[in-house]
Amino acid sequence: MTDISQPYTYPRMTKFSVYAATIVLIGSSIAGCTVSEVIAPQETTLEVATLNVAESLLLDVGIVNFDTGISDKNDPVKTGVYPEVRMAEARYIPYHLKTTMQGTGYWGAVRVIPSRYVFTDVTVSGEIEKSDGEFVELRIRVEDSLGRQWYERDYSMQTGIISYAEYRDRTQDPYQKVMNDVANDLHTYAASLDPQEIRRMRQVSELRFFGDMVPGAFDEYLATDDKGMVSVVRLPAENDPMVDRLRQVRERDRLVIDTLNEHYANFYYGIALPYEGWRRTSREQAVAYRQTRRSAAMRALLGVVVVAGSMQIDTGGSHSRAKQATQYVGINRGLGAIYDAWAMRSSANIHRENIRELSESFVAEAAPLVIQVEGESRRLTGTAESQYESWRKLLKEIYQAETGFAQEIELGVPARAAEPTG
Repeated sequence: MTDISQPYTYPRMTKFSVYAATIVLIGSSIAGCTVSEVIAPQETTLEVATLNVAESLLLDVGIVNFDTGISDKNDPVKTGVYPEVRMAEARYIPYHLKTTMQGTGYWGAVRVIPSRYVFTDVTVSGEIEKSDGEFVELRIRVEDSLGRQWYERDYSMQTGIISYAEYRDRTQDPYQKVMNDVANDLHTYAASLDPQEIRRMRQVSELRFFGDMVPGAFDEYLATDDKGMVSVVRLPAENDPMVDRLRQVRERDRLVIDTLNEHYANFYYGIALPYEGWRRTSREQAVAYRQTRRSAAMRALLGVVVVAGSMQIDTGGSHSRAKQATQYVGINRGLGAIYDAWAMRSSANIHRENIRELSESFVAEAAPLVIQVEGESRRLTGTAESQYESWRKLLKEIYQAETGFAQEIELGVPARAAEPTG
């Protein structure tokens, strides 16, 4: 029978038992330190028109190639951000946004435009703030031909394991949620505009194109206030031969932009598989890197504790051989844990090296564009952006040669007034 009158004496804790208890606690921590992966990606339903929208109310959209968001001081080894990949993404993501918006039925022509000098009703630009296959963060800016900024917003999402599964819907990009969010927000803003605003936007984009082709000739048609907002002062007469001619020229310009969009499409579909492979691998590497880094830190700590605890074992006295054997095993296991930790850190560096190697295949140049002008072939080379710049110069030469007008020509006052704004 226990004598409860005597105070209870706790068992004496040796140094080794303290270290052993610490090891148990650390072991429990290691077991719970793994990083759980997201299985299902975040999703947003794309809003699609259920009825046909009147053509006069459809705005044309131009999506400029995105900014890569790479700092001048970027170190790819440290950040995992490789210029070759970002340059590819800066063209791939805008084109995918184009295909997403085209499928809604809410817009006129949606094009990836090679320059801000493409005069369109709505211009979308963006910057890639982060993209590693697992996380994507974009900053999107939208403005219209009136000089009005619609908004500037950040969009982000996290992909899941099934985002890259073989059985998934291939029409849905792993970053599809962000594409749908941008498209939905654009539609929501456009839906808040009244028909008169939409007509003015279409008129201004057309008149700005005319003014660019014939500088000085259309200065009195538009007015710009101190805030950069553009308004229509008057409209040219519908039977004005110059207007008819410039509209034909604008159609030529749109045809060239559409042709360049085919180059963007070829690039988009050409890199689709390797880019998806890079994103999938990059995501796996990122998750593995986090797990490796955390597990390596815990293993290193465990190894140090095991070695230190083993060194504290008293190998003298009775059972000294058994104690020495225990110390030997403990030290070996501790050193092994430390070695494993360094090996795992090396493995994490290999992950980053694999990402770098995968990025080297991303190079994007448009195929030469051949244009027939008065029976002669003009060959435009270089990137899509440089080709369009050359085309704009050529287009002005063609217009002046066919009309005989010089840039300093003075035109008469138009006969038709602007439509009422109310």
